[in-house]
Amino acid sequence: MHPKIVRSNTARSLNRSLRVILYGGLLMAALEASLLPLSGPFGHILILFPLVFLVYLGAGALAWYRRPSNRMGALILWGGFAVFVGGLPNTDIPILAAAGQIGATLVLAVIVHLLHAFPSGRLRGRVSMLSVATAYVTSLLLQAPGYLFSPGGSAPDLFIGENPSLVAAGGTVQKLAGAAVMLTTAVVLVGRLVRADNQRRRVLVPLFAYGAAVMLFIPFSGQILKVLGHPSAEVQTWLQLLAIGGIPVAFTWGMLVGGFAKTGELQELGSWLGATGAERPALTRALARVLGDPSVQISFWVPRREVFVTEDGSVAENQIGDSNRASVHVELDGRVIGAISYDSSLISTPEPVREAGKVLALAMDRERLTAELRRSHTDLQRSRERLVDAADQERRRIALDLHDGLQMHLVLLALDAQKLANTLGGSAPDAGAPQRATTLRKGIDSAAADLRSLVHAVMPAALIERGLAAAAEDLVDRMPVPTTLELGIGARACSPAVESTAYFVLAEAMTNVIKHAHATSVRISLHLVEDWLRMEIHDDGGGGARLSGATGLRGVMDRVDVLGGQASLVSRLGEGTHIVVELPCM
Repeated sequence: MHPKIVRSNTARSLNRSLRVILYGGLLMAALEASLLPLSGPFGHILILFPLVFLVYLGAGALAWYRRPSNRMGALILWGGFAVFVGGLPNTDIPILAAAGQIGATLVLAVIVHLLHAFPSGRLRGRVSMLSVATAYVTSLLLQAPGYLFSPGGSAPDLFIGENPSLVAAGGTVQKLAGAAVMLTTAVVLVGRLVRADNQRRRVLVPLFAYGAAVMLFIPFSGQILKVLGHPSAEVQTWLQLLAIGGIPVAFTWGMLVGGFAKTGELQELGSWLGATGAERPALTRALARVLGDPSVQISFWVPRREVFVTEDGSVAENQIGDSNRASVHVELDGRVIGAISYDSSLISTPEPVREAGKVLALAMDRERLTAELRRSHTDLQRSRERLVDAADQERRRIALDLHDGLQMHLVLLALDAQKLANTLGGSAPDAGAPQRATTLRKGIDSAAADLRSLVHAVMPAALIERGLAAAAEDLVDRMPVPTTLELGIGARACSPAVESTAYFVLAEAMTNVIKHAHATSVRISLHLVEDWLRMEIHDDGGGGARLSGATGLRGVMDRVDVLGGQASLVSRLGEGTHIVVELPCM
């Protein structure tokens, strides 16, 4: 069952406006058809003007409906108006014929505008802006000498006086300017095709090729048809209008195939936030519908981890290298809570994305907390699994040490004790008994030392009796490498579980320094920061340490995750190792 879509007043107002545009366009087409001499010998050609206008009208309204915040729909409707004006010189009303003569080639400028503005509807870059401005100047101003100083025009009311040289000069300048616009447009379009990915290129190649072909065919159709053997003006006009009529179809097809979704304005988000239950779609889907970008992505900022995560809690991908992607930060009460990544070729300016982020800030903050919980839950589950494996391995190690080491040692001591008892129980005194008794005592002392070492490995006595600060001092005193300890905690600063975890992280880090780092100095700091125990360990060794794999450091870091803490390790080759661990003091 599809969720109910909540429609805002803005969306309903847009629908009403589009209906007014459609009804008005139908009246304009009917008016032009009634004014054209359709019963004459060229009626079958002239009827194409209102028909092509209707094609633009339908395509432009559809594009605007599908993408209200995009300007392509309005541009296509503007092209329809240019086609409408282009048919007015064929009427018998002088003022309309004059307007039609002025805008006779306006449709060419609109085609250039559409090519440069696709797909966002906005012009990007100075080159595109200059090209489109030159196209409008060429089609409107440079067209003027042809009807102002030539007596053979279709609008005699605009005729000022005959001046053939001025007409010729104006035509030459118009051709040169038009050629420059075409060449610049071709360069811009080729550049966009080169930068586009394969999916966009499949849409842009046929669209740009058709638009460029129409732009070239209209001014040079006479020469082309002459080469093909069809030089009649009737065939030329008929083909020109058909080519122009394909423009709105091509651009609307490009928008639909390009993945444009039906969208609403920013107030749609307000209605979305007011919906509940099954009426409210997913946050990303609602934003994609509003912005008209199906590739839009939302990520949430996790400040203590200093990473962006997606809705499912996974770390968001870095898309800086993608030239077609852009992003804006979403802030709430002056703090960053997330980011919105979007397709910059579809949304040319970040303003609508930024405004959408402001509307969604509260909802995103709620979703951010949920994503952070999912992320923590995932990390916690993985840490627990690794801890189970590590605990099993530790039990096997302790059992092996007891069986092969201490147990065997005690068995041998028991045999020696039995031999000594047998000697002392005999009738004749044994001169070597005192020496054997001394050896037995030393063996017992050694076994006791082994037992203390084993107990210390499981839980140090200093940690149990005096807390983390004393245990850290004891550990530093036994380091063979010069070690500096900075303490900002008192006795029993945190719970026993937190202190034991911090100690074992410290002990494992020191073990790595001795075994692998080849460091000449170590710095350790322990501080309480806002009810969090913060521990930093830095050595000047060779670096290259990693948390991946079944290492001892990975195991103790899992204990940090289980307690809700966080850890980071930076260990570049040749730059030493820096470990930061934060644990909540419970």
